[in-house]
Amino acid sequence: MGGLLSLCMIVKNEEKVLARALDGVRAYVDEIVIADTGSTDGTKAAAAEYTDGVFDFEWCDDFAAARNFSFSKATCEYVMWMDADDVVTPENGERLQKLRGRLEKENPDTVMCRYDVAFDEAGRTTFSYIRERIMRREGCPPWQGCVHECIAPTGKIIFSHFSVRHGETPGKVRGRRNLDIYQRNVSKGERLDPRHMFYYGRELYSNRLYAEAEGVLKRAVEGEGWAVNKIEASKVLADCYLAQDREEDALNTLIGSFRFGEPRAAVLCKMGAIFKRRKMLKEAIYWYTAALNAKDFSLYGDFDQPEYRGIIPLVELTACYWQDGEQEKSLKCHLTAEEVAPEHPSVVFNRGFFRERGML
Repeated sequence: MGGLLSLCMIVKNEEKVLARALDGVRAYVDEIVIADTGSTDGTKAAAAEYTDGVFDFEWCDDFAAARNFSFSKATCEYVMWMDADDVVTPENGERLQKLRGRLEKENPDTVMCRYDVAFDEAGRTTFSYIRERIMRREGCPPWQGCVHECIAPTGKIIFSHFSVRHGETPGKVRGRRNLDIYQRNVSKGERLDPRHMFYYGRELYSNRLYAEAEGVLKRAVEGEGWAVNKIEASKVLADCYLAQDREEDALNTLIGSFRFGEPRAAVLCKMGAIFKRRKMLKEAIYWYTAALNAKDFSLYGDFDQPEYRGIIPLVELTACYWQDGEQEKSLKCHLTAEEVAPEHPSVVFNRGFFRERGML
């Protein structure tokens, strides 16, 4: 077929959301490739409404293998990946159209874009990270990783404001899928690289297997690997300790993350929460204030949660200052929180609290 940009997707039982994903992006791509990994619903029929490029891939517990298969069927100069439950908003459709112009003018090998994966009640992004979204097809490195697959960015790399919004599939429950894949592969003797050691530990933690998660995450923190993953592993390891009522171990782990880079806002907020529980208010105030002033590290590859640089420390500082007898500072933090997220449940509660005392 040829053209500038192929969209490549792997799907299974996604008839409820596939049209939503394709409707948002079809006008901006030249080719759509769908690799079906064993659907038993109407997914393939839904895909056929948009493209003749629907292919069967026999599932083998390997997301990277499925992604590589989908890329192998593309014919355009560049390939872009999405999941069936992803959404391209109209605003981002316009950004993708502009990005097409950059592809033709700048000839990059990799385009890094934001992936928004969690949202508050008002639809604002609360969790995002930067991913390799578009790659030059010729010479593209293979996807790697049976779960949480990725392509290592290479060549000329550019960053774009185009972002993809991760949605939800109604009634879909992931459960232990990722953990089961990891455990089956580990049982076969597969050696996990540092990045996947972190993800395996996170899956264990998410499934409340804290003792096992602790061992894996310690290896992720202390072994070889990217600093960003070591910091993320430290955060999850601290949560693992807290789930086991091991507060001192959690605090030491969070402090230890400073070895790998500048303090992240989420780490600082977790430290503030520990000191707040200990009634060490001035120490809690110190760490929450540091979180409020922390930098955005999303371009470094962090899992960015802007609420840890904004509404969370503001709400906590409102409480800490009040409990420490600093009423004016408490009110000042609340008023700033009102500007940031006026409908946040804690902000609504604090609004009533200050009004009852005649301070608003």
